Amino acid sequence: MLQETIVSMAIAGAIVGAATGGWINDAYGRKKATLIADVIFIIGAFGMAAAPDPYILIIGRLLVGLGVGIASVTAPVYIAEASPSEIRGSLVSTNSLMITGGQLLSYIVNLAFTHVPGTWRWMLGVSAVPALVQFILMLLLPESPRWLFMKNRKNEAVDVISNIYDLARLEDEIDFLTAEAEQDRQKNKNVKFGDVFKSKEIRLAFMVGAGLMVFQQFTGINTVMYYSPTIVQMAGFRSNELALQISLFVAAMNTVGTVLGIYLIDHAGRKILALCSLGGVFASLVLLSVAFSNHSSAAAVSNITGWLAVLGLILYIAFFSPGMGPVPWAMNSEIYPKEYRGICGGMSATVCWVSNLIVSQTFLSIAEALGTGLTFLILAVITVLAFLFVLIFVPETKGLTFDEVELIWKERAWGSTNIN
Repeated sequence: MLQETIVSMAIAGAIVGAATGGWINDAYGRKKATLIADVIFIIGAFGMAAAPDPYILIIGRLLVGLGVGIASVTAPVYIAEASPSEIRGSLVSTNSLMITGGQLLSYIVNLAFTHVPGTWRWMLGVSAVPALVQFILMLLLPESPRWLFMKNRKNEAVDVISNIYDLARLEDEIDFLTAEAEQDRQKNKNVKFGDVFKSKEIRLAFMVGAGLMVFQQFTGINTVMYYSPTIVQMAGFRSNELALQISLFVAAMNTVGTVLGIYLIDHAGRKILALCSLGGVFASLVLLSVAFSNHSSAAAVSNITGWLAVLGLILYIAFFSPGMGPVPWAMNSEIYPKEYRGICGGMSATVCWVSNLIVSQTFLSIAEALGTGLTFLILAVITVLAFLFVLIFVPETKGLTFDEVELIWKERAWGSTNIN
């Protein structure tokens, strides 16, 4: 319970961060939101490293999670709003690459500090370094041009756009954003949480965005990433160092798969990529279920059964990381109208972190109560539901402008005849 609580408290903080992140984004801008997230994270990292007891460690984890939650809302929106539509998916997916690359780096750091005095303090404290680097580099980056237009700061927005587009396209983009800003002023509307559910098309968009986030978590990705050393030990590899080495390879597969996803998301498309990913995830979860069903988690196992479980973990990551890793974040950065993008992005990220908390807080307990094999089988059944959800409800948004995506929801809500 204490292990689950320490792991999950960061996710609890992320829930609060994601819930408030949309408002912070819309009120203060994408750049300031990122800087705020970095400062909170750095304080939390130092708090964890210096913790005299588990309770201070838990508070440090809460602060780190708060920073992560704000960043999880901000980064995809900031990237999407500063990206040309034809490469938007690839650039937003780079965010997922940085996450998986960071997880790989964390396993390398953990392995390096395994035999160092004060082992876990170094492991947790060093996480302040990338947050500090991002804070410094973010000071050199501009604000989102769309947010600047939204706040009627046209001259600043034009300066930013001129660094993104060539002269041939620059005037069109300025005219487009100017027209959007004028429409927003005419609406004169401050979007609130309740407004998301009053509009049928926004309600449909949010259902898809939030649904993708739920299934991303309930198909078990963070079970694998948070607890892979523990899962490897359950499979019979008792050495802490060997468990970390195998988990390092799993994390490396995650990073490689994400790179593949960045290429495929703007070539194959979001929907087909998610469907293929879920098909492979289902097969690998069944393999994991079979491997763990042959023994109890406490029993000694044969090398064949243990390596079968490791193979299942590797295949899981190989299929998940190119598809269900980046696709939900990419979709949530592009399926909402501009005035709803901050608040809906924050709500979807909150749904993601709540789902993440449920999975990470219960996995070890459920595995102990029902058996690891049955636990993975339950995840496989959820994956089937996720496949059907994507097949039926998720539209393809590859290469579409924000306006074209908005039209999809209007047509689904009211029918193409009424829209025309």
